[in-house]
Amino acid sequence: MLDMDQGVVEEWLSEFKTLPETAIPSYAAGLKDKASLVSALYRVIQEPQSELLEPVCHQLFEFYRSGDVSLQRFTLQFLPEFIWSYLSICTSRDLHSTGCREALLLGIYNLEIIDKDGQSKVLSFTVPSLSKPSVYHEPSTIGSLTLTEGALAKHGLSRVVYSGPHPQREIFTAQNRFEVLTFLLLCYNSALSYMTSASLQSLCHLSTGISICGYPRQLLRKYKGVSNRMPVSSEFLVQLITSLYYALYNGEWDMASKALDDVLYRAQLELYPEPLLVGNAIKSSLPGGALKSNKEGTRCIQVEITPTSSRISRNAVTSLSIRGHRWKRNDSSENSIDIPDSAALSVPEISVTGVLGERVGNGETQRSRREGEAQGGQDSGADSRADSKGLAEVRRQKSCRRVMEDGITSPGRVQY
Repeated sequence: MLDMDQGVVEEWLSEFKTLPETAIPSYAAGLKDKASLVSALYRVIQEPQSELLEPVCHQLFEFYRSGDVSLQRFTLQFLPEFIWSYLSICTSRDLHSTGCREALLLGIYNLEIIDKDGQSKVLSFTVPSLSKPSVYHEPSTIGSLTLTEGALAKHGLSRVVYSGPHPQREIFTAQNRFEVLTFLLLCYNSALSYMTSASLQSLCHLSTGISICGYPRQLLRKYKGVSNRMPVSSEFLVQLITSLYYALYNGEWDMASKALDDVLYRAQLELYPEPLLVGNAIKSSLPGGALKSNKEGTRCIQVEITPTSSRISRNAVTSLSIRGHRWKRNDSSENSIDIPDSAALSVPEISVTGVLGERVGNGETQRSRREGEAQGGQDSGADSRADSKGLAEVRRQKSCRRVMEDGITSPGRVQY
Protein backbone atom coordinates (compact mmCIF):
# COMPACT_ATOMS: atom_id res chain seq x y z
CA MET A 1 0.00 0.00 0.00
CA LEU A 2 1.34 3.42 -0.95
CA ASP A 3 2.05 6.02 1.69
CA MET A 4 -0.27 8.45 -0.09
CA ASP A 5 -3.19 6.01 0.14
CA GLN A 6 -2.41 5.36 3.78
CA GLY A 7 -2.48 9.08 4.50
CA VAL A 8 -5.86 9.48 2.78
CA VAL A 9 -7.36 6.65 4.83
CA GLU A 10 -5.95 7.92 8.12
CA GLU A 11 -7.32 11.39 7.44
CA TRP A 12 -10.72 9.90 6.69
CA LEU A 13 -10.67 7.92 9.92
CA SER A 14 -9.89 10.95 12.04
CA GLU A 15 -12.22 13.32 10.24
CA PHE A 16 -15.43 11.47 10.99
CA LYS A 17 -14.69 11.19 14.71
CA THR A 18 -14.55 14.96 15.12
CA LEU A 19 -17.72 15.73 13.15
CA PRO A 20 -20.77 17.08 15.03
CA GLU A 21 -24.09 15.37 14.38
CA THR A 22 -25.46 18.36 12.48
CA ALA A 23 -22.64 18.15 9.92
CA ILE A 24 -23.09 14.41 9.17
CA PRO A 25 -25.65 14.82 6.32
CA SER A 26 -23.45 17.24 4.37
CA TYR A 27 -20.40 15.07 5.05
CA ALA A 28 -22.22 11.95 3.80
CA ALA A 29 -23.33 13.71 0.62
CA GLY A 30 -19.75 14.61 -0.27
CA LEU A 31 -18.26 11.14 0.24
CA LYS A 32 -19.35 9.86 -3.17
CA ASP A 33 -17.14 12.44 -4.88
CA LYS A 34 -13.93 11.32 -3.14
CA ALA A 35 -12.57 8.90 -5.73
CA SER A 36 -9.10 8.77 -4.17
CA LEU A 37 -10.57 7.70 -0.83
CA VAL A 38 -12.64 4.92 -2.43
CA SER A 39 -9.65 3.50 -4.33
CA ALA A 40 -7.51 3.63 -1.18
CA LEU A 41 -10.15 1.76 0.82
CA TYR A 42 -10.28 -0.97 -1.84
CA ARG A 43 -6.52 -1.47 -1.48
CA VAL A 44 -6.88 -1.76 2.29
CA ILE A 45 -9.59 -4.42 1.95
CA GLN A 46 -7.59 -6.42 -0.60
CA GLU A 47 -4.53 -6.68 1.66
CA PRO A 48 -4.97 -9.59 4.07
CA GLN A 49 -2.60 -8.26 6.74
CA SER A 50 -3.22 -4.51 6.50
CA GLU A 51 -2.92 -2.57 9.76
CA LEU A 52 -5.70 -0.22 8.71
CA LEU A 53 -8.21 -2.97 7.99
CA GLU A 54 -9.62 -3.20 11.51
CA PRO A 55 -10.25 0.57 11.97
CA VAL A 56 -11.67 0.75 8.44
CA CYS A 57 -14.16 -2.05 9.20
CA HIS A 58 -15.11 -0.36 12.45
CA GLN A 59 -15.64 2.97 10.67
CA LEU A 60 -17.79 1.42 7.96
CA PHE A 61 -19.91 -0.32 10.58
CA GLU A 62 -20.44 3.02 12.33
CA PHE A 63 -21.53 4.46 9.01
CA TYR A 64 -24.12 1.74 8.60
CA ARG A 65 -25.35 1.95 12.18
CA SER A 66 -25.82 5.73 11.96
CA GLY A 67 -28.99 5.27 9.94
CA ASP A 68 -28.03 7.86 7.33
CA VAL A 69 -28.96 6.51 3.89
CA SER A 70 -25.93 8.03 2.14
CA LEU A 71 -23.51 6.56 4.68
CA GLN A 72 -25.18 3.15 4.37
CA ARG A 73 -24.84 3.22 0.59
CA PHE A 74 -21.19 4.21 0.95
CA THR A 75 -20.62 1.09 3.05
CA LEU A 76 -22.61 -1.18 0.74
CA GLN A 77 -20.43 -0.38 -2.27
CA PHE A 78 -17.56 -2.33 -0.63
CA LEU A 79 -19.73 -5.36 0.12
CA PRO A 80 -18.69 -7.49 -2.94
CA GLU A 81 -15.00 -6.92 -2.12
CA PHE A 82 -15.52 -7.88 1.53
CA ILE A 83 -17.39 -11.05 0.52
CA TRP A 84 -14.67 -12.06 -1.95
CA SER A 85 -11.82 -11.46 0.50
CA TYR A 86 -13.70 -13.32 3.25
CA LEU A 87 -14.38 -16.39 1.08
CA SER A 88 -10.82 -16.41 -0.26
CA ILE A 89 -9.43 -16.49 3.28
CA CYS A 90 -11.90 -19.21 4.30
CA THR A 91 -10.75 -21.51 1.48
CA SER A 92 -7.12 -21.01 2.50
CA ARG A 93 -7.98 -22.14 6.06
CA ASP A 94 -6.48 -18.94 7.51
CA LEU A 95 -9.44 -18.21 9.77
CA HIS A 96 -7.46 -15.93 12.07
CA SER A 97 -7.40 -13.21 9.36
CA THR A 98 -11.18 -13.10 8.91
CA GLY A 99 -12.05 -11.55 12.29
CA CYS A 100 -12.80 -7.94 11.32
CA ARG A 101 -14.33 -8.87 7.93
CA GLU A 102 -16.60 -11.40 9.56
CA ALA A 103 -17.63 -8.93 12.25
CA LEU A 104 -18.55 -6.29 9.68
CA LEU A 105 -20.60 -8.69 7.56
CA LEU A 106 -22.46 -10.07 10.57
CA GLY A 107 -23.03 -6.56 11.91
CA ILE A 108 -24.66 -5.38 8.69
CA TYR A 109 -26.77 -8.55 8.55
CA ASN A 110 -28.03 -8.17 12.12
CA LEU A 111 -28.90 -4.52 11.50
CA GLU A 112 -30.86 -5.30 8.35
CA ILE A 113 -33.04 -8.09 9.72
CA ILE A 114 -34.70 -5.85 12.33
CA ASP A 115 -36.67 -2.61 12.02
CA LYS A 116 -36.35 0.59 14.02
CA ASP A 117 -38.36 -0.86 16.90
CA GLY A 118 -36.12 -3.92 17.17
CA GLN A 119 -38.68 -6.30 15.65
CA SER A 120 -37.80 -8.86 12.98
CA LYS A 121 -38.45 -7.72 9.43
CA VAL A 122 -40.65 -9.67 7.03
CA LEU A 123 -39.89 -8.72 3.44
CA SER A 124 -42.62 -9.09 0.81
CA PHE A 125 -42.24 -9.38 -2.97
CA THR A 126 -45.07 -9.21 -5.51
CA VAL A 127 -44.58 -11.69 -8.33
CA PRO A 128 -44.77 -9.86 -11.71
CA SER A 129 -47.79 -10.64 -13.88
CA LEU A 130 -48.57 -9.87 -17.52
CA SER A 131 -52.01 -8.64 -16.45
CA LYS A 132 -50.47 -5.77 -14.45
CA PRO A 133 -48.70 -2.86 -16.19
CA SER A 134 -44.93 -2.42 -15.89
CA VAL A 135 -42.13 -0.47 -17.56
CA TYR A 136 -41.82 -3.26 -20.12
CA HIS A 137 -45.44 -3.79 -21.22
CA GLU A 138 -49.03 -2.61 -21.05
CA PRO A 139 -51.85 -5.14 -20.61
CA SER A 140 -54.10 -3.17 -23.00
CA THR A 141 -51.81 -4.03 -25.91
CA ILE A 142 -52.35 -7.76 -25.34
CA GLY A 143 -55.86 -8.49 -26.52
CA SER A 144 -56.18 -11.99 -25.06
CA LEU A 145 -55.38 -10.73 -21.54
CA THR A 146 -58.09 -8.07 -21.35
CA LEU A 147 -60.56 -10.32 -19.58
CA THR A 148 -57.82 -11.89 -17.47
CA GLU A 149 -56.77 -8.48 -16.18
CA GLY A 150 -60.30 -7.69 -15.08
CA ALA A 151 -60.70 -11.07 -13.44
CA LEU A 152 -57.48 -10.72 -11.47
CA ALA A 153 -58.33 -7.18 -10.40
CA LYS A 154 -61.73 -8.38 -9.26
CA HIS A 155 -60.60 -11.39 -7.28
CA GLY A 156 -57.23 -10.00 -6.13
CA LEU A 157 -55.14 -13.01 -7.15
CA SER A 158 -51.78 -11.21 -7.07
CA ARG A 159 -49.16 -13.56 -5.67
CA VAL A 160 -46.94 -12.21 -2.89
CA VAL A 161 -43.82 -13.99 -1.65
CA TYR A 162 -42.57 -13.36 1.88
CA SER A 163 -39.01 -13.61 3.19
CA GLY A 164 -38.32 -13.73 6.90
CA PRO A 165 -38.16 -13.41 9.77
CA HIS A 166 -34.44 -14.10 9.75
CA PRO A 167 -32.63 -15.21 12.91
CA GLN A 168 -29.75 -13.21 14.31
CA ARG A 169 -26.25 -14.65 13.86
CA GLU A 170 -23.28 -14.21 16.14
CA ILE A 171 -20.78 -16.29 14.19
CA PHE A 172 -20.34 -17.77 10.74
CA THR A 173 -20.69 -21.53 10.36
CA ALA A 174 -20.68 -23.83 7.37
CA GLN A 175 -24.47 -24.10 7.63
CA ASN A 176 -25.38 -20.41 7.83
CA ARG A 177 -22.54 -18.81 5.84
CA PHE A 178 -24.31 -18.53 2.50
CA GLU A 179 -27.64 -17.81 4.12
CA VAL A 180 -26.11 -14.63 5.57
CA LEU A 181 -24.17 -13.76 2.42
CA THR A 182 -27.25 -14.23 0.23
CA PHE A 183 -29.24 -11.83 2.40
CA LEU A 184 -26.40 -9.31 2.25
CA LEU A 185 -26.38 -9.50 -1.55
CA LEU A 186 -30.13 -8.91 -1.47
CA CYS A 187 -29.51 -5.69 0.48
CA TYR A 188 -26.80 -4.76 -2.04
CA ASN A 189 -29.16 -5.33 -4.97
CA SER A 190 -31.77 -3.07 -3.40
CA ALA A 191 -29.31 -0.17 -3.76
CA LEU A 192 -27.78 -1.15 -7.12
CA SER A 193 -28.72 2.10 -8.84
CA TYR A 194 -26.47 4.01 -6.39
CA MET A 195 -23.40 1.80 -6.79
CA THR A 196 -20.26 3.14 -8.45
CA SER A 197 -18.40 1.65 -11.39
CA ALA A 198 -15.67 0.34 -9.07
CA SER A 199 -18.29 -1.51 -7.04
CA LEU A 200 -19.79 -3.12 -10.15
CA GLN A 201 -16.33 -4.21 -11.29
CA SER A 202 -15.72 -5.74 -7.87
CA LEU A 203 -19.02 -7.57 -8.22
CA CYS A 204 -17.97 -9.03 -11.58
CA HIS A 205 -14.65 -10.08 -10.03
CA LEU A 206 -16.52 -11.83 -7.20
CA SER A 207 -18.83 -13.64 -9.64
CA THR A 208 -15.97 -14.89 -11.80
CA GLY A 209 -13.74 -15.90 -8.90
CA ILE A 210 -16.35 -17.85 -6.97
CA SER A 211 -17.52 -19.64 -10.14
CA ILE A 212 -14.30 -20.85 -11.80
CA CYS A 213 -11.70 -21.16 -9.02
CA GLY A 214 -10.63 -24.81 -8.72
CA TYR A 215 -12.24 -25.80 -12.04
CA PRO A 216 -10.77 -26.33 -15.54
CA ARG A 217 -12.05 -22.96 -16.73
CA GLN A 218 -9.62 -21.24 -14.35
CA LEU A 219 -6.72 -22.67 -16.36
CA LEU A 220 -8.31 -21.67 -19.66
CA ARG A 221 -8.89 -18.13 -18.44
CA LYS A 222 -5.43 -17.99 -16.83
CA TYR A 223 -7.15 -16.59 -13.77
CA LYS A 224 -4.73 -15.94 -10.94
CA GLY A 225 -5.92 -16.18 -7.39
CA VAL A 226 -7.38 -18.87 -5.20
CA SER A 227 -6.93 -22.35 -6.61
CA ASN A 228 -9.34 -24.08 -4.23
CA ARG A 229 -12.99 -24.63 -4.95
CA MET A 230 -15.49 -22.51 -3.06
CA PRO A 231 -18.83 -23.96 -1.99
CA VAL A 232 -21.81 -21.93 -3.14
CA SER A 233 -25.59 -22.10 -2.85
CA SER A 234 -28.23 -21.77 -5.54
CA GLU A 235 -29.82 -18.70 -3.93
CA PHE A 236 -26.44 -16.96 -3.78
CA LEU A 237 -25.90 -17.47 -7.51
CA VAL A 238 -29.35 -16.09 -8.28
CA GLN A 239 -28.51 -12.89 -6.40
CA LEU A 240 -25.22 -12.64 -8.30
CA ILE A 241 -27.04 -12.97 -11.62
CA THR A 242 -29.46 -10.24 -10.57
CA SER A 243 -26.56 -7.90 -9.89
CA LEU A 244 -24.84 -8.80 -13.15
CA TYR A 245 -28.01 -8.04 -15.09
CA TYR A 246 -27.83 -4.47 -13.86
CA ALA A 247 -24.09 -4.22 -14.52
CA LEU A 248 -24.61 -5.31 -18.13
CA TYR A 249 -26.44 -2.10 -18.96
CA ASN A 250 -24.50 0.29 -16.75
CA GLY A 251 -21.01 0.52 -18.18
CA GLU A 252 -19.64 -2.97 -17.47
CA TRP A 253 -20.87 -4.94 -20.47
CA ASP A 254 -17.67 -6.87 -21.16
CA MET A 255 -16.88 -7.85 -17.58
CA ALA A 256 -20.51 -8.60 -16.70
CA SER A 257 -21.10 -10.78 -19.77
CA LYS A 258 -18.02 -12.89 -18.98
CA ALA A 259 -19.05 -13.12 -15.33
CA LEU A 260 -22.55 -14.22 -16.35
CA ASP A 261 -21.08 -17.02 -18.48
CA ASP A 262 -18.93 -18.09 -15.53
CA VAL A 263 -21.89 -18.19 -13.15
CA LEU A 264 -23.87 -20.30 -15.64
CA TYR A 265 -20.83 -22.57 -15.97
CA ARG A 266 -20.78 -23.11 -12.21
CA ALA A 267 -24.56 -23.61 -12.10
CA GLN A 268 -24.27 -26.34 -14.73
CA LEU A 269 -21.59 -28.10 -12.73
CA GLU A 270 -23.69 -27.93 -9.57
CA LEU A 271 -26.96 -28.74 -11.43
CA TYR A 272 -28.76 -25.76 -9.89
CA PRO A 273 -32.03 -25.17 -11.81
CA GLU A 274 -32.85 -21.67 -10.46
CA PRO A 275 -29.67 -19.86 -11.58
CA LEU A 276 -29.75 -21.75 -14.88
CA LEU A 277 -33.30 -20.59 -15.52
CA VAL A 278 -32.65 -16.95 -14.60
CA GLY A 279 -29.26 -16.75 -16.32
CA ASN A 280 -30.37 -18.33 -19.58
CA ALA A 281 -33.46 -16.11 -19.64
CA ILE A 282 -31.20 -13.05 -19.35
CA LYS A 283 -28.88 -14.30 -22.09
CA SER A 284 -31.83 -14.96 -24.40
CA SER A 285 -33.02 -11.38 -23.92
CA LEU A 286 -29.67 -9.88 -24.98
CA PRO A 287 -29.54 -9.92 -28.80
CA GLY A 288 -26.69 -7.92 -30.25
CA GLY A 289 -28.98 -5.79 -32.37
CA ALA A 290 -30.97 -4.58 -29.36
CA LEU A 291 -28.00 -2.93 -27.65
CA LYS A 292 -27.06 0.69 -28.05
CA SER A 293 -23.93 2.17 -26.51
CA ASN A 294 -22.92 5.76 -25.96
CA LYS A 295 -19.61 7.49 -25.31
CA GLU A 296 -19.65 6.70 -21.60
CA GLY A 297 -19.90 2.97 -22.24
CA THR A 298 -23.36 2.54 -20.73
CA ARG A 299 -25.93 0.56 -22.64
CA CYS A 300 -29.69 0.62 -22.65
CA ILE A 301 -32.54 -1.64 -23.65
CA GLN A 302 -34.58 -0.41 -26.60
CA VAL A 303 -38.21 -0.69 -25.51
CA GLU A 304 -41.03 0.50 -27.76
CA ILE A 305 -43.54 2.33 -25.58
CA THR A 306 -47.14 2.18 -26.77
CA PRO A 307 -49.35 5.28 -26.47
CA THR A 308 -51.49 5.56 -23.37
CA SER A 309 -54.66 6.55 -25.25
CA SER A 310 -56.66 3.66 -26.67
CA ARG A 311 -56.82 3.55 -30.44
CA ILE A 312 -59.09 1.45 -32.65
CA SER A 313 -57.66 0.25 -35.93
CA ARG A 314 -59.43 1.27 -39.10
CA ASN A 315 -59.56 -2.36 -40.16
CA ALA A 316 -60.97 -3.57 -36.84
CA VAL A 317 -64.23 -5.50 -37.10
CA THR A 318 -66.86 -3.95 -34.85
CA SER A 319 -70.65 -4.18 -34.56
CA LEU A 320 -70.95 -0.77 -36.21
CA SER A 321 -68.88 -1.83 -39.21
CA ILE A 322 -70.97 -5.00 -39.59
CA ARG A 323 -74.21 -3.02 -39.57
CA GLY A 324 -72.77 -0.55 -42.08
CA HIS A 325 -71.72 -3.42 -44.33
CA ARG A 326 -75.26 -4.85 -44.22
CA TRP A 327 -76.77 -1.48 -45.07
CA LYS A 328 -74.50 -1.05 -48.06
CA ARG A 329 -75.35 -4.56 -49.25
CA ASN A 330 -79.11 -3.99 -48.95
CA ASP A 331 -78.91 -0.64 -50.71
CA SER A 332 -76.97 -2.13 -53.61
CA SER A 333 -79.50 -4.98 -53.93
CA GLU A 334 -82.47 -2.59 -53.98
CA ASN A 335 -80.81 -0.35 -56.56
CA SER A 336 -80.08 -3.30 -58.82
CA ILE A 337 -83.74 -4.47 -58.71
CA ASP A 338 -85.64 -1.18 -58.90
CA ILE A 339 -84.25 -0.03 -62.28
CA PRO A 340 -87.18 0.96 -64.56
CA ASP A 341 -85.27 0.99 -67.85
CA SER A 342 -84.66 -2.49 -69.21
CA ALA A 343 -82.05 -1.23 -71.67
CA ALA A 344 -79.70 -0.33 -68.81
CA LEU A 345 -79.59 -3.91 -67.48
CA SER A 346 -76.58 -6.02 -68.37
CA VAL A 347 -77.30 -9.75 -68.22
CA PRO A 348 -74.20 -11.89 -67.66
CA GLU A 349 -73.50 -14.79 -69.94
CA ILE A 350 -73.84 -18.14 -68.15
CA SER A 351 -72.63 -21.31 -69.75
CA VAL A 352 -74.09 -24.44 -68.17
CA THR A 353 -73.02 -26.95 -70.81
CA GLY A 354 -69.60 -25.40 -71.42
CA VAL A 355 -70.63 -23.74 -74.72
CA LEU A 356 -70.40 -19.96 -74.88
CA GLY A 357 -73.57 -18.08 -75.67
CA GLU A 358 -76.77 -17.06 -73.98
CA ARG A 359 -78.91 -19.99 -72.88
CA VAL A 360 -82.46 -19.50 -71.63
CA GLY A 361 -84.45 -22.19 -69.87
CA ASN A 362 -87.58 -23.52 -71.60
CA GLY A 363 -89.74 -23.23 -68.52
CA GLU A 364 -88.76 -19.61 -67.94
CA THR A 365 -89.39 -18.79 -71.64
CA GLN A 366 -92.84 -20.30 -71.47
CA ARG A 367 -93.61 -18.43 -68.25
CA SER A 368 -92.43 -15.18 -69.81
CA ARG A 369 -94.53 -15.85 -72.94
CA ARG A 370 -97.67 -16.58 -70.92
CA GLU A 371 -97.16 -13.51 -68.79
CA GLY A 372 -96.53 -11.46 -71.93
CA GLU A 373 -99.70 -12.80 -73.55
CA ALA A 374 -101.73 -12.10 -70.42
CA GLN A 375 -100.25 -8.64 -70.23
CA GLY A 376 -100.98 -8.09 -73.94
CA GLY A 377 -104.57 -9.24 -73.51
CA GLN A 378 -105.19 -6.59 -70.94
CA ASP A 379 -103.13 -3.75 -72.51
CA SER A 380 -102.87 -3.64 -76.31
CA GLY A 381 -100.36 -0.80 -76.45
CA ALA A 382 -96.63 -1.05 -77.18
CA ASP A 383 -95.79 0.52 -73.83
CA SER A 384 -97.46 -2.30 -71.92
CA ARG A 385 -95.46 -4.89 -73.88
CA ALA A 386 -92.23 -3.08 -73.06
CA ASP A 387 -93.12 -3.13 -69.38
CA SER A 388 -93.79 -6.85 -69.46
CA LYS A 389 -90.45 -7.47 -71.16
CA GLY A 390 -88.67 -5.34 -68.56
CA LEU A 391 -90.30 -7.33 -65.73
CA ALA A 392 -89.32 -10.56 -67.41
CA GLU A 393 -85.71 -9.36 -67.71
CA VAL A 394 -85.62 -8.47 -64.00
CA ARG A 395 -86.90 -11.91 -63.04
CA ARG A 396 -84.44 -13.47 -65.41
CA GLN A 397 -81.57 -11.56 -63.76
CA LYS A 398 -82.72 -12.72 -60.30
CA SER A 399 -82.75 -16.32 -61.50
CA CYS A 400 -79.28 -15.97 -63.00
CA ARG A 401 -77.94 -14.42 -59.79
CA ARG A 402 -79.46 -17.25 -57.74
CA VAL A 403 -77.74 -19.81 -59.98
CA MET A 404 -74.38 -18.03 -59.61
CA GLU A 405 -74.63 -17.75 -55.82
CA ASP A 406 -75.97 -21.21 -55.02
CA GLY A 407 -74.20 -23.13 -57.76
CA ILE A 408 -77.34 -25.24 -58.24
CA THR A 409 -79.05 -25.45 -61.62
CA SER A 410 -82.63 -26.55 -61.98
CA PRO A 411 -83.38 -29.43 -64.36
CA GLY A 412 -85.57 -27.19 -66.49
CA ARG A 413 -82.67 -24.88 -67.32
CA VAL A 414 -80.15 -27.49 -68.43
CA GLN A 415 -79.93 -27.91 -72.19
CA TYR A 416 -78.27 -30.86 -73.86
